[in-house]
Amino acid sequence: MTKLFPGNGRFFLSDEQWREYLSPEEFHILREAGTEAPFTGEYTDTTTDGVYSCRACGHELFRSETKFASHCGWPSFFAPVAEEQVRYLDDDSIPGRPRVEVRCANCDSHLGHVFKGEGYDTPTGLRYCMNSVSLTLTPDED
Repeated sequence: MTKLFPGNGRFFLSDEQWREYLSPEEFHILREAGTEAPFTGEYTDTTTDGVYSCRACGHELFRSETKFASHCGWPSFFAPVAEEQVRYLDDDSIPGRPRVEVRCANCDSHLGHVFKGEGYDTPTGLRYCMNSVSLTLTPDED
């Protein structure tokens, strides 16, 4: 996929502009904070070395070195490339189950959620549970 926007600063588009650029599924997940069905995403079990970027704007988000097999149905990472690459919002959309939403710091697209204290053996104790639809993997060159 050709990157429409460089990941070099915050930008905003109207919903109409996003709809022209994104597929209906991408728009629903990235712009309306939807969630893809578990175990259906293209990156759930991927082990390719590379960089995962925001599908909407190309902003670098995660490296394959931080991806781990959580067996939860979505790609999981224990840390972003850098904290300033993402932003966090409290998400109380499910009554009685508060969560922390993760968004792209460049274009404000929904990526998924981050959870802590689940018992995964990772350096941070965090699980960034991302939608494959929100990401684009650029493999490392050999």
